[in-house]
Amino acid sequence: MILLRHGQSEFNLHFAATRIDPGIADPKLTPLGHEQARHAAEALAGEGIRRIIASPYTRAIETATPIAQRLNLPIHVTPLVRERYAFACDIGSPRTALEQAWPHLDLAHVEEIWWPPIEEPAAGIESRAALFRAEMAAVPDWRETLVVSHWGFILAMTGVRVTNGEWLRCDPTEPGPVEIAWKAPHATVVKP
Repeated sequence: MILLRHGQSEFNLHFAATRIDPGIADPKLTPLGHEQARHAAEALAGEGIRRIIASPYTRAIETATPIAQRLNLPIHVTPLVRERYAFACDIGSPRTALEQAWPHLDLAHVEEIWWPPIEEPAAGIESRAALFRAEMAAVPDWRETLVVSHWGFILAMTGVRVTNGEWLRCDPTEPGPVEIAWKAPHATVVKP
């Protein structure tokens, strides 16, 4: 399967410049993020994708949308591939708000409040990634699946850090990473 990190969000733009959480809940894509999503749609057009899975965060759905349009495929939304809750950007939008923004998406299986109420420990996202890996390994056409997700979830799945709009392949039938470095050396993060 292919794991794609969402395009640059308003949070990413501010956080990259300051390393301080700007307090933006469920941020949208920036103009660059939309450009990255369009570029991904072009780059992935010939990859034989037959299913698109996306996290319920706005930035992931906005990234998946041009790909779904290009490939004429629905977007399957699941909180299982959401980001690790650690910053303001990881506060999502309630299901009813998502339904109003994207009435064509089937969100009936998504709870109204689908993100956790407190910071998720590393072990939590690693467990979610292991569960998703096992679920995907059981799906015969996993090779034809695109998952639009987030830095933390992709790191938990692969052990690899990806930038906005970057994608990589992941074989769910292989073991996941043994050890994950959640913090880059000498990284300082300031939360409000």
